[in-house]
Amino acid sequence: MNHQEQFDALLKSNTPFLALAPMQDVTDSAFWNLMHRYGGADIYWTEYFRVHAVSRPEKWILKSIAENATCRPVIAQMIGNDIPSLIRTAKELQQLPVAAIDLNLGCPAPIVYRKCAGGGLLREPLRIDSILGALREAVSIKFTVKTRVGFSDVREFDTLLPIFAKHSLDALTVHARTVAQMYRLPVHYDLIRQASETMSCPVIANGHVYSAAQAQELLAQTKARGLMIGRGVIRSPWLFNQIRQQLQGEPITYPTGREVLAYIRALWESQASFDAAEKIQCERMKKFINYLGEGVPAPFLHQIRRSQTEAEFYRICGEFLDHDRTMLLEPLAEAAAPTASTLADNL
Repeated sequence: MNHQEQFDALLKSNTPFLALAPMQDVTDSAFWNLMHRYGGADIYWTEYFRVHAVSRPEKWILKSIAENATCRPVIAQMIGNDIPSLIRTAKELQQLPVAAIDLNLGCPAPIVYRKCAGGGLLREPLRIDSILGALREAVSIKFTVKTRVGFSDVREFDTLLPIFAKHSLDALTVHARTVAQMYRLPVHYDLIRQASETMSCPVIANGHVYSAAQAQELLAQTKARGLMIGRGVIRSPWLFNQIRQQLQGEPITYPTGREVLAYIRALWESQASFDAAEKIQCERMKKFINYLGEGVPAPFLHQIRRSQTEAEFYRICGEFLDHDRTMLLEPLAEAAAPTASTLADNL
């Protein structure tokens, strides 16, 4: 099957599907291929193509599509607000080996939302209505949207959801936080359930998925057809397969410290640039280790953030991870944190 047929089969399947969230400067083909070595997602989203009057699709994102070795469908995501430019870009992207075209309505970066793109568009529902109508007419393959539940207030979702329902989307991904929340708790999972009960298309739940048991609970609570995970699989690439094991009633497989150390080495190699200074490569790795380190006892993160060389970086990793004990790699704070259902109950 080609990518479009694979995506269609996933949408129609009774089995929940798993997606890797698009993350700027992270989810390139090297990262997709690394995730795939650990089981990987069922669907991959590209980093967003920045769309404006004189834009051209970024070459490094096109390269990710061309070099996708996962054999799993890829969805091309756009961000922007100019309708003619979005139509032009969507028509160009749908000629590539992609499963769907996706519109980003959720990016919370101030540099993006201040330009009324990404999450910034959630402040202008009428403009979203016009954009979705134009794109739905222009896109001949599947068309999806990734959104947050509002810009500054969750009550905005009551206005946004009927607009999404109006435009015959093929899937809607709901990151259940507002733009203003960034990545802070709580996550408003009850609004994902509202979307699932309103939309005629499959709804994908996104936001703070950190363990197999919590993922299973989240699917049941929200009635979502799938899960999209970002930071959770940077921390633990085993999470996708652990969720599959949980849903199938199988024992969960956890990595040992040495297996986590091997993942860090593979991550370094996937991100390595022969043109970059050693210190710069260390700094790039810290962006990833900031998430993985949430599941490693202190003072791992404190020390790793101060490393300046590859040797120092690996010395610290070895001190904490060169062992055969299994590791959950869940955020340590979750031991005392509310569950998915408790978060919803406390809204």
